[in-house]
Amino acid sequence: MRSGFVTFVGRPNVGKSTLTNALVGEKVAITSDKPQTTRRAIRGIVNRPTGQLVIVDTPGIHRPRTLLGQRLNDLVEQVLGDVDVIAFCVPADQKVGPGDTRIAASLDGYKRAKKVAIVTKTDTASRDDIMERLIEVDALREDWAAVIPLSAVTNEQLDVLSDELLALMPQGEALYPEGIVTDESIEDRVSEIIREAALDGVRDELPHSIAVTVSEIAEREDSDLTDVFADIIVERDSQKAIIIGRKGSRLRDVGARARAELEQLLGSRVFLSLHVRVAKEWQRDPKQLGRLGF
Repeated sequence: MRSGFVTFVGRPNVGKSTLTNALVGEKVAITSDKPQTTRRAIRGIVNRPTGQLVIVDTPGIHRPRTLLGQRLNDLVEQVLGDVDVIAFCVPADQKVGPGDTRIAASLDGYKRAKKVAIVTKTDTASRDDIMERLIEVDALREDWAAVIPLSAVTNEQLDVLSDELLALMPQGEALYPEGIVTDESIEDRVSEIIREAALDGVRDELPHSIAVTVSEIAEREDSDLTDVFADIIVERDSQKAIIIGRKGSRLRDVGARARAELEQLLGSRVFLSLHVRVAKEWQRDPKQLGRLGF
């Protein structure tokens, strides 16, 4: 048996969370086309006959413009210092750029971890583009243990990746009992599902300004309903108006999308109560960030 920790790193929106979910076989990390969707180190557990992989899904590495952005980068650095394997991700449909080069070079600071390169989203690129990306990525470092193209959407080469990662892990017993797919709390998973629904269709700076807190999850007596009470937090009154929408239409939409996933997660019908509130410039305020868990 082999077991250990791997983290996927790369620029925002290169498919790290989608890849995590595909390997785990269940949704443990929310996904969105908005950059910097992931805000925590979320652990997904992959069980295979030959061992166990613990995937630590992290925020995308970026140039921070707020205190939140800096704290997310600090979180990534902390994770990189603790894992057995670092898997660097580049999408097949985009040329390797300065950001990729900078991140690949920064891996010098983590001598203990073995390094793997992954070309993601091969389902979105031509064969020639994939070959070009593999050559570009291979040239970034001389110490890649493997360079693997794959698609988390079509599951192409996922088994190759999991086999390769397990082979690089230290020998040891499983770190989590079989059947557990994540160590995230129910409250955290619920808040992330609501945030994912709120992110859909918003643009400009608003995605970065959305946070979600869950105040209560309670099963009703004499009913199969579970009550969920949560706040969607934004930074300005104008953003609050966008989230609520005309006569509350957008907030109802967010609730309907979130409720469908919450019912799958909680295994019961859900009554979801959402309240939108403003916390001025919370991304830049240390006290507000602390209250929100950052």
